[in-house]
Amino acid sequence: MRLRLLFLPVLLIGTHAFAQSASTIDPYQYTIRKEVTVQHGAVVSAHPLASHAGARILQQGGNAIDAAITTQLALAVVYPGAGNLGGGGFLVGHLSDGRNISIDYREMAPAKAHRDMYLDAAGNANTTLSQEGHLAAGVPGTVAGIFASLPYARLPLRKLIQPAITLAEKGFAITEKEARSLNAHAELFKRLNTKPTRFVKDTPWKAGDTLIQPELARTLKRIRDKGMEGFYGGETAAMIVAEMQRGKGIITTADLKAYKAKERKPIVFNYKDYTLITMPLPSSGGIVLQQMMGMVEKYPLSSWGFHSPQAIQLMVEAERRAYADRAEYLGDADFVKVPVKQLTDKKYLEQRMQDYVPNKAGSSVAVKAGAPLHESEQTTHLSVMDDQGNAVAVTTTLNGTYGSGVVVGGAGFFLNNEMDDFSVKPGVPNMYGLVGNEANAIAPGKRMLSSMTPTIVLQRQRPYLVVGTPGGSTIMTSVFQTLINILEFNMPVSQAVNETKFHHQWLPDQVDVEPDFPAGIISSLEQMGYKVTPRRSPIGRTEVIRVNNKGMLEAVGDKRGDDSAAGY
Repeated sequence: MRLRLLFLPVLLIGTHAFAQSASTIDPYQYTIRKEVTVQHGAVVSAHPLASHAGARILQQGGNAIDAAITTQLALAVVYPGAGNLGGGGFLVGHLSDGRNISIDYREMAPAKAHRDMYLDAAGNANTTLSQEGHLAAGVPGTVAGIFASLPYARLPLRKLIQPAITLAEKGFAITEKEARSLNAHAELFKRLNTKPTRFVKDTPWKAGDTLIQPELARTLKRIRDKGMEGFYGGETAAMIVAEMQRGKGIITTADLKAYKAKERKPIVFNYKDYTLITMPLPSSGGIVLQQMMGMVEKYPLSSWGFHSPQAIQLMVEAERRAYADRAEYLGDADFVKVPVKQLTDKKYLEQRMQDYVPNKAGSSVAVKAGAPLHESEQTTHLSVMDDQGNAVAVTTTLNGTYGSGVVVGGAGFFLNNEMDDFSVKPGVPNMYGLVGNEANAIAPGKRMLSSMTPTIVLQRQRPYLVVGTPGGSTIMTSVFQTLINILEFNMPVSQAVNETKFHHQWLPDQVDVEPDFPAGIISSLEQMGYKVTPRRSPIGRTEVIRVNNKGMLEAVGDKRGDDSAAGY
């Protein structure tokens, strides 16, 4: 059956109309909706079938946590490049009772991992081993994260997981982008996998082809019936360990049994009249976002205007300094002492900008990590709001597209390649060009540093924005720019999400810009002394929900992918 995709730039859905479409959604013919404005609840994610599944749960009495769980599980089926059971992620939530929560289900280094495991006899880093195949995988955390989220949900897991089971068992029509992606990675899948997978077939994939995943459906049913033990023990765990043994990986039964998701204290800070809630370590996203927002707060960004050379230069220099600090200081705070309070102190952030010179490019040779005052490209994001005052931002990842490229034989899901997010060797860039130091060195049981930045913004202590994006090292700058677009430049949400982006990450010392970035601005930056490098690919795929001045929920999916919004 061929897939018919309809792209509707603006769609206003009334309660009755959505109820009808949600209850009859056809996984072989469905619509990508880039924008919805609704009254009661909204979901925006990387795939329309996942967004619809989450929105239906809201309509059936679930809250934003319920919808986030269902959407994540559906993404594990319909978006195999990043949606996952074999990866990990972070959840940030603001609850109707005023509590802020964050749940860390980042992958973890196996017990047999060690600092120099990717170095050859001469001490050179072999990043192929940290990026491809069985040895690249950390212990998965996604399933543990779902169970850690359940106490905040209303509905039973059996109901929340069923849409994913049905999509895996009965199949769905893939989009053109998914077909291209599967075809582009077919040889990698053949080379790295020890057993045949559902993601490779004799003829090339095309839009509208049906992808059926019976092994994944059985894995999901074991989770439904046996809980955590249905993934971290029993048949699924045995399949993971057998896969490791066939491919010379190091994850063991004991590693799987030992994995735990962790509730952490979220990062909460003020930016002018807004309160931002975001993820703490082992995500670097929250700290880096707080640093960048703090560095630009006192400058007249709104009067300078969007894409003015002054505004872009200021933001680039804030990005440069925050990423320099990231490389030097940040790692898993359960293993290393990180000066978080000092790095986010307002006086320190003012000090970091003292050598900023308007209209003159800074230098990453001169700008190093600061001296604190003493005292992650294939990820996916989903945003959810309900009408009870709950807001949820979830970012999950396999790291690279399809992670390690390895599908667990008999279980049907890809394993991550998150070990590459450690500092394989101090100063050696990872797959996203990020460098790190000893703070992010490999150690057994340690969680690798991430760039994921799920974020909620409160206005007058009520949910106002939910935002996040994939994009590896560009995640933090994408969230930063989207927030500035809305909070400073007063953009409509669709424009804030879809405008062209730029990125600086300290090293390499260059400003990356999207392919459609305005030539006049590039010229202005070059005249200041910046090296500007146009990218072949877009930056991020941002998912945003905003409460407008009428109390309606405006949900927007990024133009850069199959991202889609749903609600009622």
